[in-house]
Amino acid sequence: MVVPPSAPVLLTRNLLYTGITRAKKLLIVIGSDNVIKFMIQNVDSKKRNTGLEYKLKNL
Repeated sequence: MVVPPSAPVLLTRNLLYTGITRAKKLLIVIGSDNVIKFMIQNVDSKKRNTGLEYKLKNL
């Protein structure tokens, strides 16, 4: 999993957790210690407006 320095809104704990839990056999995290520490501490999650509910109802 490549974790480049980017906008803080993208560097969330949820994203890191998803990468870890989807790994089947091995996970290698490539990124600076500071960025990974920031992700662990960043518990902010924004409400996602994907429109998924609407799309599923109108299939």
